[in-house]
Amino acid sequence: MTTTSTTTTVNAAAQSTLDRLNTPSRLSNGMQSLGQADFLKLLTTQLTLQDPLEPTDNKDMLAQMAQFSALAATTESGATLEDISAKLDRLIAAQEATARAVTSPQS
Repeated sequence: MTTTSTTTTVNAAAQSTLDRLNTPSRLSNGMQSLGQADFLKLLTTQLTLQDPLEPTDNKDMLAQMAQFSALAATTESGATLEDISAKLDRLIAAQEATARAVTSPQS
C-alpha cells in the first residue's frame, strides 16, 4: 500500500515538471515569434524590392535559405514532440489505471 502513495507523489512531481516543460515560452517583450509564413513573406518582399543591377549576394541568399530550412525543421520537430508528449500522457494514464487495478482490494 505504501507503493501507491509513493507512486502518487512521484507522479504529481512528474506531472508538475511535464506541465512546466509543456508551457509555451513567450518573448520578453510580449510579442509572439514569427512563423514560417512570415519568413516567406519577408523573403519574397526582399527579392521583389532588391536592386536588379546589384542583386543579393549568393552567400546571403544561401544563409537565408538555410534559416528557412532550420525553421521548417524546428516546426516539424515541435509537432513530433507534441505527438510524443500526448502518447506519453496516455501511457502514464494507462500505467496508473493498471497500478490501481492491481493494488485495489479484491472482494
